Amino acid sequence: MEGDKFLERPERESDPRDRSFADSRVSTSPSGHDCIVASNPKMRTHMLHSDGMKIFKIVIILLITLSAIAITTLFLTTYFKEKPGGIFVNTDPVSNIYINGSFVGKTPYTNSFKAGEITLKLVPVSSNQNLIAYEIKITLIPGIQTVVRREFGDSEDTSSGDVISFDKMGGRETGLIVISTPPNAQVSVDGLPQGFAPFSTSSISPAKHQITVKAPGYTDRVMTVQTQAGYRLSLFAKLAKVVEPKPSPTPEIKTYIQILTTPTGFLRVRTAPGSNGEEIAEVKQGSQYPFLNDDTATGWVEIQYEATAPGLPNGITGWVSGQYTKKITQNGESTGSAVLK
Repeated sequence: MEGDKFLERPERESDPRDRSFADSRVSTSPSGHDCIVASNPKMRTHMLHSDGMKIFKIVIILLITLSAIAITTLFLTTYFKEKPGGIFVNTDPVSNIYINGSFVGKTPYTNSFKAGEITLKLVPVSSNQNLIAYEIKITLIPGIQTVVRREFGDSEDTSSGDVISFDKMGGRETGLIVISTPPNAQVSVDGLPQGFAPFSTSSISPAKHQITVKAPGYTDRVMTVQTQAGYRLSLFAKLAKVVEPKPSPTPEIKTYIQILTTPTGFLRVRTAPGSNGEEIAEVKQGSQYPFLNDDTATGWVEIQYEATAPGLPNGITGWVSGQYTKKITQNGESTGSAVLK
């Protein structure tokens, strides 16, 4: 109907809040729920700033976590990694050092190696060519320094030395074990006899002690050591045999016949005492010959006028007149040689 017309309402002025709302668009999320996406620049800036802070915080947390993991891993790796074993070597005289066949230096020497067994060889550097080298297998303990000392001799018997090391004990006990060569050597601690090697105790105080190892016929060995609580000190002592000085050989006193001055300048040597013996040689005056025998009936003496030789084990002997001879005693050999007839 013409009269039925809608009355047009006058448009009202738009509200700024309406414009703000109008600047927002409605969209549908994949889940089917409506969500408002801000197209207003201020709202977008606020939302982006909020998201950025969240991401920044997540990154910081991740970096802190990774750093903590790395530090913990490094600490655990370092803590549980096996420590090397140390070694100190000193000798008299100075020596070249070989470890597992390789030259590593001269004494005194300090270094660290992977824990485990090594072969140590010490070769003396000396003008005395009679000194003998020393070789030993040693087990290096992680975190422990093993001490090796050696005094070289011209034989194993006359050489001496010691090897000192530690190993861990349970609790806070302090231990000592002493092994000796020769075996059964007497062990004294701080001057008091404790027993015989191999000697072991777990009641020694953690302090500096003087250990003496001695055996009849060997030179005493005195060592100063520092025992530690929670560790057992192991000491191997090698004693040097006492070498008795060789007595000087007693010179052999021999009797000789000295030929005196004769009218002829020589003296005849005969096969038998007296002038009836066959003349076999002549000896010069002033010469000397080993005395063998006397003939009291004739006063003649038997001499060895030629020394022993191949085929003549007793040399050549003969008789000379005692009138032109004199007995003498002396050390050493006779002088002179007869002229054979």
